Amino acid sequence: MGAGIVRIVTDESFERDVLRSGRMILVVFGLPWCGPCRLMSPGLRALAATRRDRLVVAKLDAEANPATAALYGVETYPMSILFAAGEPALRLDGYMPLRKVEAALAAYLDGPGGGRPRQGPIAPSAT
Repeated sequence: MGAGIVRIVTDESFERDVLRSGRMILVVFGLPWCGPCRLMSPGLRALAATRRDRLVVAKLDAEANPATAALYGVETYPMSILFAAGEPALRLDGYMPLRKVEAALAAYLDGPGGGRPRQGPIAPSAT
């Protein structure tokens, strides 16, 4: 299995690259010095390769881009948020091996409704 491309998003590009992209995007909020964040990198590249037809995988450095992390109430790392139709649909808190990430995403990527979330969107943090 080849490695896929994990996109880098920033505070400046977030609206264009995630909210208005028209695709499902898994954004992983992390920190450069975070060990669990680094441990997720190989799995994210594999996920980007195997699901490229349905999913874009992106990383956001929360230390360099604090506004977006604050908007979505990200306080622990890594934090993965799946965006569907520009709305947060699923939050995955902390390190997870690839198989658990895939299992959590399955209802969105393989479920009825063309991958639309089964639950309502998650609102950005009010803090």
